[in-house]
Amino acid sequence: MVSDEIDAILSKLEGDNVRSVLLQFSDLEGKPKNVAIPTKQMKKALTDGISFDGSSIQGFARLEESDMLLRPDPSTYQIIPWSDDQFRSARFICDVYTTHGEPFPGDPRRILRTQIEKAAKLGYTFNVGPEMEFFLFRMVDGHASVNLQDHNGYFDQTPANPAEDVRRDLVISLSEMGFNIEASHHEVAPSQHEIDFTYGDALGMADKVVTFKFVAKTLALKRNLHATFMPKPIYGINGSGMHVNCSLMKDGENAFFDPNGDHQLSDTARHFIAGLLKHIDGITRVANPTINSYKRLIPGYEAPVYVGWSAMNRSTLIRVPSSRGRSTRAELRSPDPTCNPYLTFAVMLAAGMDGVINKIEPPESIDKNIFRMTAAERSEAGIRCLPWNLQVANNALMEDKLLCDVLGEHVVAQINRLGELEWGEFSRAITDWEIKRYLANY
Repeated sequence: MVSDEIDAILSKLEGDNVRSVLLQFSDLEGKPKNVAIPTKQMKKALTDGISFDGSSIQGFARLEESDMLLRPDPSTYQIIPWSDDQFRSARFICDVYTTHGEPFPGDPRRILRTQIEKAAKLGYTFNVGPEMEFFLFRMVDGHASVNLQDHNGYFDQTPANPAEDVRRDLVISLSEMGFNIEASHHEVAPSQHEIDFTYGDALGMADKVVTFKFVAKTLALKRNLHATFMPKPIYGINGSGMHVNCSLMKDGENAFFDPNGDHQLSDTARHFIAGLLKHIDGITRVANPTINSYKRLIPGYEAPVYVGWSAMNRSTLIRVPSSRGRSTRAELRSPDPTCNPYLTFAVMLAAGMDGVINKIEPPESIDKNIFRMTAAERSEAGIRCLPWNLQVANNALMEDKLLCDVLGEHVVAQINRLGELEWGEFSRAITDWEIKRYLANY
């Protein structure tokens, strides 16, 4: 970064009366992390980077190679809306480097940027629009709980509900931080909410997903509520997803749209969808990274279970919404909000581009409600299920050479390690369900 750019950033910080800066980044699991520095240290951050202990970050580095550097991305500068006007705080999202000045191969942001650059060489820009679902539960004695704040459903409005205040605070603060909010509303389950942002480039939108989680948790706590992105916190009600609408742009036009194509979809759109379907088992491990993720991916709760696509209905894994022209897009409905958005968007783009480059043909569009089909009808139509637990999905990722190459040796090894650890701990745990079912009966 040249000195003029650095001086401009420092002047901006001074003009905005910023006294503290959060240097934010994401760990391998997609959890927001930060190092706080006084503004006077920003020149060092912009020139040399700020060091931190990578061995303390999940999936980053071993103890003997722990020193790492954070380098702020100037384009991500935002003032923290709820900070004190007299002593304002701001944030930059950072890229992670080694102390030798090389990009850290385990940095999720770098992995996504690499795939974006590969697509750009073919003339494509990858746009995504995530739909973030989450629960707002009550705090009990200062701790998070699953105590419902409300018992409302789709689009219900209860002005006296503190959760409505949180959602309003969220929309206002996110708008001040550069988000273009399309809509916010109560979701189908009690205490469940959704906020949708206008689509944008994949890297910027991944930054926004991480920011969203940070903002939601902070503002919920201010009203004594807990925002959780756990996919299935309560048995018997719908879980939370992170549907991802995606499209490719080329030469300023939506490459998914063809007015003369079947369903007005271009060959590029069809091939991209085919690529997603080809690699969906491995994608599932990245997009649904926890044991709990698979408690959501079951029949009966609107979440996708079966592998297929449709231009007609919402029961498929991949849906093509009705809008056409510049709004033509495919919606992958399986990801959930516990995923690392950088890695999820990276594997989605790589899989889709595999379909585009190799002109992979998708299966026929499924225009019937899959949930109402019998097992025999699904079998006859060649419709199979998504991986049904973390172990199956983890094995699928390990066998997908393309996705493993995208993630890189370091990240694949860490994902495999974390997956095996979590599955092992879960397999050994004694659950409440087991106690209720077996203790008095045997």
